[in-house]
Amino acid sequence: MKYFFLIIFLFLSGSQNAQKKFTEYDDTFKKYSKRFFGPGYDWKLFKAQSIAESGLTPDAVSPVGARGLMQLMPSTFAEIQSGNSEFKNIDDPVWNIAAGIYYDRQLYNKWKEIVEEEKFNFTFGSYNAGRGTILKAQEKAKAKELDHTEWENISLVAPEVPKWRHEETLNYVKRIKKFHHQLIK
Repeated sequence: MKYFFLIIFLFLSGSQNAQKKFTEYDDTFKKYSKRFFGPGYDWKLFKAQSIAESGLTPDAVSPVGARGLMQLMPSTFAEIQSGNSEFKNIDDPVWNIAAGIYYDRQLYNKWKEIVEEEKFNFTFGSYNAGRGTILKAQEKAKAKELDHTEWENISLVAPEVPKWRHEETLNYVKRIKKFHHQLIK
């Protein structure tokens, strides 16, 4: 997140380097958003996700080993790559973005019972915490007779899901929304 605010500051102050960095991958986000979600989806959602993940830093590496702009684990990239042999290298920004958006689509498709307005909350929550964790939260919501298809209710029961660093996930989804809002202004 610190990278995002630095980039925005430099961008708004007119720094050509910051402007280039902030827009450098836009064509890639557009291309793979269209390929995996279709022309009707806003590519800036995925750029906002990348800002939340890495601050648009292509060589970012997390403490647990997630890599690149979309902070993919090498094992996740390898799984994605097995069905997409053109995705050559996790450290190549183009393939990292492509794989991240492809993975988003796979997660998105699995949330069949979730209404369109909520799907990206569940998709991004799954991207961060794993789909199994979100399914456990849904079970907790059902047990409390809450609508398990509403992200707000997932947020309410999140503290009850064992071994889930729920605050990280909930803040992650909020940050993506905030960054997306800033991008569409």
